[in-house]
Amino acid sequence: MAASMACQAAVRGLRAASTKQLLVSRNQLVRVSPRRWLNLQEYQSKKLMQDSGVTVQHFFVADTASEALEAAKRLKAKEIVLKAQILAGGRGKGVFDSGLKGGVHLTKDPAVVGELAGKMLGFNLTTKQTPKEGVKVKTVMVAEALDISTETYFAILMDRSCNGPVMVGSPQGGVDIEEVAATTPELIFKEVIDIFEGVRDDQALRMAANLGFKGPLERQAADQIKRLYDLFLKVDATQVEVNPLGETPEGQVVCFDAKINFDDNAEFRQKAVFAMDDTAESDPLETEAAKYDLKYIGLDGNIACFVNGAGLAMATCDIIDLHGGKPANFLDLGGGVKENQVYVAFKLLTADPKVEAILVNIFGGIVNCAIIANGIAKACRELELKVPLVVRLEGTNVQEAKRILSESGLPITSASDLDDAAKKAVAAIAKK
Repeated sequence: MAASMACQAAVRGLRAASTKQLLVSRNQLVRVSPRRWLNLQEYQSKKLMQDSGVTVQHFFVADTASEALEAAKRLKAKEIVLKAQILAGGRGKGVFDSGLKGGVHLTKDPAVVGELAGKMLGFNLTTKQTPKEGVKVKTVMVAEALDISTETYFAILMDRSCNGPVMVGSPQGGVDIEEVAATTPELIFKEVIDIFEGVRDDQALRMAANLGFKGPLERQAADQIKRLYDLFLKVDATQVEVNPLGETPEGQVVCFDAKINFDDNAEFRQKAVFAMDDTAESDPLETEAAKYDLKYIGLDGNIACFVNGAGLAMATCDIIDLHGGKPANFLDLGGGVKENQVYVAFKLLTADPKVEAILVNIFGGIVNCAIIANGIAKACRELELKVPLVVRLEGTNVQEAKRILSESGLPITSASDLDDAAKKAVAAIAKK
């Protein structure tokens, strides 16, 4: 149980937005959760692809029912698909508090689009991935519905084993790619991209052929592959995953659905992309923490964990659980911490009404323990901390840090090691 709790925290803490990263080995694909904070809605990803010349369905975005109706008329499509725009998955089987079932609807009548949008916009949509109360829908996408005669899978991602970008494809698209890799690994194709040369024509054509495109469609698919790579570079992506990359009965290669992961270290030169970040569905405390380069993860217990490093955070959660306690959250300081960040961290931790004690567990390698100690003292005084505080510090400048805390006159309980700290934190709650 402790392990599962720590894993849950790690997955949530190091996730991308609603997407996961693929790692490639010789015989398998493995999903891991990278540290990515940018969340884009479906229509935003489609717009990025469209701007790079990638073929997507014609679409419009609407914020009101009347705008949705007008968009449906402007499309002049044989069939229209209306999609509620939220980050959570499972929209098609979701339920609105307006009574409407399903966040994705097909119709041939533009008038119906307006009626459906009126039951979506401003109402909460609940899916298997949303909170119980659901997520309020503020935007809908009105798109041309296209038939798909062939579905394939295609992705470009950064792969450490290859020291750069890799193309991964399969003729089995529209399904869980990990399942394809596990059951029919011979249907997974990989092309290593030379970062200096880019995607060569022969590579793009070979991948298109491996995906099953034939005749003129092979060249068309290869062109889409090269355009997707241009997008990958243009936006500093770590992954562009298209599933499905499909063929229509009319003989057109279209990117029907895509997930894009971005390198958060490139935010300084991707300001326009990062400005699209949708934090409406994120935990407000997580969003506030990110402003100060802190990683906050909410859990269900009553002992707040203040740590540096995801590994130490998971270990701290596990040890608390081992001694009969339950972590309420954990907040990861990272490496280059400043005193003000410590103050903000305490402010965030105490904002959770479930918190009945705080455990600080810092191993000072890069982190200077004295900075942590000064920040703790400042936070305790200015925030008038009212819950028990247990502190375990080890590493750089730890003796100075211990002196600062001992001379502060504050009711701080020191611990000799992590096990001792966890026991004291759990005991502090039991005494209340």
